[in-house]
Formats: sequence, structure tokens, C-alpha cells
Amino acid sequence: MSTPVVTVIVPGRDVAAYAHEAVDSLRTQTLTSWRAILVDDGSLDATGEVFAAAAASDDRFHVVSHPVARGLSAARNTGLELVETPFVGFLDADDVLTPRALERFVDTLTRSGSDVVVGAYVRLRADEAGTYRPGPVQPWVRAATDPPRLATTLAAHPEVSGNVVAWSKLSRVELWRRAGLRFPEGKLYEDQLVAQRLYTAARAIDVIPDVVVHWRERADGSSITQNKNLLPVLEDYLDALSGGIAVLDGAGQRAAVRARIRLILEMDVPPLVRIAQDSPDDAYRRTLGTFVRALHDRADAESIELDHAAARLRSAAELW
Repeated sequence: MSTPVVTVIVPGRDVAAYAHEAVDSLRTQTLTSWRAILVDDGSLDATGEVFAAAAASDDRFHVVSHPVARGLSAARNTGLELVETPFVGFLDADDVLTPRALERFVDTLTRSGSDVVVGAYVRLRADEAGTYRPGPVQPWVRAATDPPRLATTLAAHPEVSGNVVAWSKLSRVELWRRAGLRFPEGKLYEDQLVAQRLYTAARAIDVIPDVVVHWRERADGSSITQNKNLLPVLEDYLDALSGGIAVLDGAGQRAAVRARIRLILEMDVPPLVRIAQDSPDDAYRRTLGTFVRALHDRADAESIELDHAAARLRSAAELW
């Protein structure tokens, strides 16, 4: 087996029903010179057994176990401490890498010399029979990654700031060390801050339109992203959105700030408003209303033109 050039960090907690697919998607990569760090974050189901079986059958897998659950950020940070390859990426243990993902990532960065490459992704949803099937590339994902660009920058391509998930990227480990990057622990939606810090610290960025990950939306509704109706989850989500904008602001990336504000008001806010309208929790509505009003005020100050749907939602938030 050739010397590994890329490490994939795969955190998982209580995802035994899906972890086999994540592991298999690594085994079937067209690029074989990888190493995977499987981090069992205190699982109470058979996730650890799935990881152990993978390591027993293929020495490219290395297993680390947290005796008690510490959260997704801590699991990723545990993996980061063990990386010895030039490149690092992430895959949640309930998601699936497409077969050429690592090959396309490594080839692109090798050719361009950039610090980070960003690919497209699609949702993996269960149909009526319970079979998970990939959907289309969503417009905001396409805007971030299509057409392909090599050695671009955040200033030249601010729409890339809309790709905020950890597992749609590969980056140079040297970038993480140079920028002192780690995932913030004790918070949900930790990808948001880290993504913007990666973009602002990167000397150059590549984007490719290839679908690199199938992101599972669990049929049982147990994914973090499927629980935004809960106030603590909403608070972490809004903090992450605000924090990401603050990172861009602090780096003087005004075009990216404008792109993020527009995307958040047009894509993130509408489903939250619909949840708030049906919620019995007044605190949920007040929290969301405060956020939406402040973001609309910033959009006005920046003269950002919004679509009609986003503009109409402001009046709903004004009532909270």
C-alpha cells in the first residue's frame, strides 16, 4: 500500500445503522493512498463495533474511542491531533463519499497548489419504501462550486462562503497549523465558524462542481439539522451564522459578508420563520425575530437586494 497522502476524520455516535456505508465509501475510493481516523464518540449502540471491524480488515482505518460522548467538535479535534498526512478531510459516519471524491480533491490541490478545495454535495433522503436516494445539487451549493475555479480567493469568489460544511472540503494540514484552527467545542453547527476561518486564512481556494458527498437526512429525524424547532438548537444555529459573518467582517471580506447575509435571509431564515409561526414557544419567536431584524438592518445598510420572499418575511419577524 502506498504512503497515505490524505487523512479522513470520521466521527460517529450511535450511527451503527449507517456507518457501514460510510466505511465502504472509503474502501471504494479510486485514490487508495488514504488513512481514516474513525472516532467513536461514546456510542451506546454498535458504532464502535462497526469501526473496530473496519480496522481489523483494513489497516488504513485507525479507531479512537471516547469513553463518554464529547460532541462532534471534540471528536473531530481528536482526529486532527493524529493527522500525519499533507491533506485532511472529514466525513460524518452517517454520510457517504462518492467514489472519486478523494482522487478529485487531491489531484486538484496538487495541480493548483491551493490551500483548500471545495466540492458539491447532495442530500440523501429516504423514499416511501425507506430507501435512501440522492437528490439534486441545490442552487446555493452550485453557486459555490460551479463553474470550477483554481487558485481563486474569497474576494474573487465570495459565493464560496455559502459552502459551510466540513465534509465537502479537503485542505492542507499546514493551513490548519498556520491558522491555529480547531472546531469550537460545546456548540452545534461548528462547521460555520471553521469554514469561514479556512476561507479567510487560505492563500488560494479551488472549487469543483463534482458531487463529493451524499449528506444523509435521517428518516427518523435524529440529525442535528432536523431539530431546529428546539430553542437551544436554534440559539446555537443563529450564533454560528452570526459568528461566521463576524469572521468575514474581521477579515475585511465585504463581498463575502454581503453574500452570506443574502443567502441566510433567502435560504436559512424562511424555514425558521415557518417553524416559529407554528411554535408554542414565545422565546423561540423572540430569539428569531431579534436575529432577523438585525440581519435585515445590516442588509439595508449594505444595500443588499433580496428576493421578494425574504423581504416579506421581515414583516413577520417585526411582530415578534
